[in-house]
Amino acid sequence: MDNLNLGNTRVLITQAGDFMGPALCATFKKLGAVVTADTSDPSQPGQPQRIISAAGDIDALVVNLAMPAPKTLAEDVTDEEWQAVFASMVTPLQQLLRAALPAMKARRSGKVVLMGSAAALRGMANRSSYAAARGAQLAYIQALGVEVAPYGIQVNAIAQNFVENPTYFPPEVQALPAFQERLKREVPLGRLVSAEEDAMFAAYLCSSAANCFVGQVFPVCGGWVTR
Repeated sequence: MDNLNLGNTRVLITQAGDFMGPALCATFKKLGAVVTADTSDPSQPGQPQRIISAAGDIDALVVNLAMPAPKTLAEDVTDEEWQAVFASMVTPLQQLLRAALPAMKARRSGKVVLMGSAAALRGMANRSSYAAARGAQLAYIQALGVEVAPYGIQVNAIAQNFVENPTYFPPEVQALPAFQERLKREVPLGRLVSAEEDAMFAAYLCSSAANCFVGQVFPVCGGWVTR
């Protein structure tokens, strides 16, 4: 990917101030993309449609959605927690794509990349609501990818964990001795995936070099899901 160039590709990145947003914006801009960095809350009623409308014509949509992951025993997950997690993670995804797809279909081209989570690929105790929502995201991407591929649109997802980012692995967490021990114990790579490494892969999926991928989920987690 050393020669990757997104020259003038119009890219919309959602929730750009959180999770992978800052790294995505910096990396895509460095690669020549024209970036619209939306920092609004896409879980607010009607906001996904407004985000897409305000962005104008786009070649690629990077759906970056995040919230603090609740740590709750399954039997203690309230209706409010369950609904809040799905309202932050799942509903905006569907509404963003519902708004963006008609123009992509009319143009018969487009890229969609979801910044998802490997929590949907490997069991994590006390994370049932979060893992369920992240799993719903991936199932949606797989189904949608197959549906829109005949229109020249590629829809794929990155399922990540143990990737450097300010939402789940900020510097103060990384500095904890207990976290360093966990990293050595659980991640074959032995370190966090850097934010730039992750963002570069997202950029690759938004390029013409990735036209062959249809509804695929790519784990980016240093081997965590297969350990």
